[in-house]
Amino acid sequence: MTARATRTGEDAENAEDAEDFDVEEVLALVNEDDVRSPGDHHTPAPAPQGGPPKPDHRHKATPWPEARATAARAARSGARRSPVSVRLDDALGLTLAAPLPALTDLPSFDTSAMDGWAVAGPGPWDVREEGVLAGHAEPDPLGDGEAVRIATGARVPQDTTAVLRSEHGRSDEKGRLHATRKVVTGQDIRPRGQECRSGDHLLPAGTFVTPAVLGLAAAAGYDTLAAVPRPRAEVLVLGDELLTEGTPHDGLIRDALGPMLPPWLRALGAEVIAVRRLGDDADALRKAITGSGADLIVTTGGTAAGPVDHVHPTLRRIGAELLVDGVKVRPGHPMLLARTKENQHLVGLPGNPLAAVSGLLTLAEPLLRTLAAHPTPEPYTLPLRGEAHGHPYDTRLIPVVLRGDGAVPLHYNGPAMLRGIAAADALAVVPPGGAGAGQETELLDLPWASGGIGVCFT
Repeated sequence: MTARATRTGEDAENAEDAEDFDVEEVLALVNEDDVRSPGDHHTPAPAPQGGPPKPDHRHKATPWPEARATAARAARSGARRSPVSVRLDDALGLTLAAPLPALTDLPSFDTSAMDGWAVAGPGPWDVREEGVLAGHAEPDPLGDGEAVRIATGARVPQDTTAVLRSEHGRSDEKGRLHATRKVVTGQDIRPRGQECRSGDHLLPAGTFVTPAVLGLAAAAGYDTLAAVPRPRAEVLVLGDELLTEGTPHDGLIRDALGPMLPPWLRALGAEVIAVRRLGDDADALRKAITGSGADLIVTTGGTAAGPVDHVHPTLRRIGAELLVDGVKVRPGHPMLLARTKENQHLVGLPGNPLAAVSGLLTLAEPLLRTLAAHPTPEPYTLPLRGEAHGHPYDTRLIPVVLRGDGAVPLHYNGPAMLRGIAAADALAVVPPGGAGAGQETELLDLPWASGGIGVCFT
């Protein structure tokens, strides 16, 4: 079930006008002080005064760091995934499954590094009429005292002494070429094999395929790469109250997770093979899970213990192994991770949108990272430029924007809210009790924050 969010008339007006604001104005909206409704019981309480918070014996959920580690380990327990051969056009964001040896020398022949003249011996030089262009067959050798016009990347004639740049040569009244600067043997020539020789190992297995890796592979002679396949993910959207178009009405609300989760999962390296809307139907949920061929099934809502929360009963019914049942994190503590069968896992996300984002980055991200053999990002911290209220006993994830050498906490960070995360660069990992202004705090980067959507959504 997805909790309903209440929008005031002022909020709606702000949303309609948002496209007219620049980034700073949008962030100003997100950082308004008066953001909590009087009945917002989701706001974590500050730490009690007089020492560290006492343990909450009622809360038996998994600590947040342990939950992430469990998700990463869970993917390692399955059989090793067989490499696939992928065309370069489809390999961005994958991981090399084998070392990358050069299939040719780079460059594969002596080439000109500049536009100018290939010259032989000391000048002045007689210039041939026909020049040498890139992509043409090997030109005739040069004799001493000869020069020929040459383009960048063109094959250098045999017996060439150097390449004289266009701006460093002049012609006399007889058409002979003179150098205006000293000519050094070998200047502006890229010799064959300067970068590598055929068979040299260019990159090790486990390298993340970036645009630069694709360029190197193409230059080294590759049409395809041996790569770890993308994990296949399926999204099951639960809840009878969800609309797929139009505005909320008659107790129905728009589904925010159906549009948000598939591209987010792709940004995390997954191939989304299906998005199914099941409503609150226990039999449909069981059939969808048992019939799925995905490596990862992601469900939305239904992870609590309400009358139509069918995820737990369904997992018990099919004999799934529950690996994480609740996490000590806010928002999103009812999230879960289960092994449904060999080499298949299910991440159950809460139905509230920001709580679902928390579950996605807590459980789905480490599991997908392991399946895809992506490198583990180095943890980093930045000082907070403002106070971040914490939960007495649980970790709290709060959207932040990065400004200079600090992180600015954003408001609109309740479980059902998306305004904060929509403007955010990262999530701050706030320890129990909260964090004060200036305190170093761990950050989780959002997958598109540094490189742009076109690069990261692979």
